[in-house]
Amino acid sequence: MKTLLPLAWASAWNRRLSLTLATLSIALAVALLLSVTRAREAAQTHFAQSVAGGDLVVGPRGSPVQLLLHAVFHLGDASHTLAWKSYQALAADPLIAWRLPLALGDSHQGFPVLGSTPEYFRHLGDGQQQGLRFADGRPFAGLFEAVIGAEVAARLGYRTGQQITLQHGASHLDAHHHDEDANHPEHADKPFRIVGVLAPTGTPVDRTLVVSLQALEAIHLDWQGGMPMPGLSIPAEAAGKFDLTPKHLNAVLIGLHQRTDVFRVQRQINAFGGEPLMAILPGLAMDELWQLVGSVERTLHGLAWLVMAAGLAGLVAVIVASLGERRRELAILRSVGAGRRHIIGLLVLEGALVTVAGIALGMVVVEAAGHLLAPWLRTRLGMDLSGATLSIEALQRVGAVLATGIAASLIPAWRASRMALADGLLPRL
Repeated sequence: MKTLLPLAWASAWNRRLSLTLATLSIALAVALLLSVTRAREAAQTHFAQSVAGGDLVVGPRGSPVQLLLHAVFHLGDASHTLAWKSYQALAADPLIAWRLPLALGDSHQGFPVLGSTPEYFRHLGDGQQQGLRFADGRPFAGLFEAVIGAEVAARLGYRTGQQITLQHGASHLDAHHHDEDANHPEHADKPFRIVGVLAPTGTPVDRTLVVSLQALEAIHLDWQGGMPMPGLSIPAEAAGKFDLTPKHLNAVLIGLHQRTDVFRVQRQINAFGGEPLMAILPGLAMDELWQLVGSVERTLHGLAWLVMAAGLAGLVAVIVASLGERRRELAILRSVGAGRRHIIGLLVLEGALVTVAGIALGMVVVEAAGHLLAPWLRTRLGMDLSGATLSIEALQRVGAVLATGIAASLIPAWRASRMALADGLLPRL
């Protein structure tokens, strides 16, 4: 038995071309399987960081997932809003430690523009710490001042001190395209000055421009129905003389003094008499979102396992096809005292070596791809795979692949063990 390993290695080396192809097919399947697992784990981490910091998200009554996507991830369009007076009534609750009013609707070069208060930078976090860090500059203080996320600065080449104009309406253009959509005219008469650039967070904050609520009101003073009012133009320097108190919000992010009060406050908001509102727990809404996309994940895993099955079938086919050429080799082993269990052990060991080589190569491919694609994934999707490690689930899947590969090798091993000694020694006619 001590000679089985070098014997198996020497036998595999003699058939290295065919076994290399089998190894590559297993490596491809392992890389696909681990990539799906790692991408899902990174996405869950990214989403969890995005909802960290707030205890409740309040908005118009409707779909919790839609409210979460719009308020936290700035995706989709809001069909309803909540009144400013309702926000003021909610803010008076002594159980609430802080509240962040959120107003969305405008954009810049495909990136969403968010209206809020300077407390936004103090209470929001990245899942690791409370509060946002500035790579350069400071929070906005003046009326027409803006703070941009790290992705906005990187992809558009912006820095503090530059002037930009906002685009009316939520634009879904790719940020690489700077062509202005005719359906979304600009607020060209009221430019903003960039006063701060946020450090990367790996959350939707990275691709957001943040301005004050009053600024959003100011740029719409001479607008009605989504278009400039004919014959009316209010210059930027005169906008501050008007009442810029917001009339409506899209959502409110709430933090509590004690998290044990979260269900009590949620019930109070859901029963609010001023207008139909709802308060959602971000974590629960996230679980519902994952249930909605769970079928996609299961489909990808199913495809990965199908590719794995094809790779292992190729391994079995290669070993079985080689048995005809190895009949004399196996018969000689039997003649010098190798029993059936030695023959089975030899072929199973060969299959295990190929499977291990495929797993190792697949893991190397995943790690290399994770590091090479890390800047692109961090910029485009806000996910960082470069520092990810193999999770327990990934290790379990690798173990399952190894066990399946060894089990698949039993098929040709069992067939080889049944070959008679004379069948291998006698010449074939």
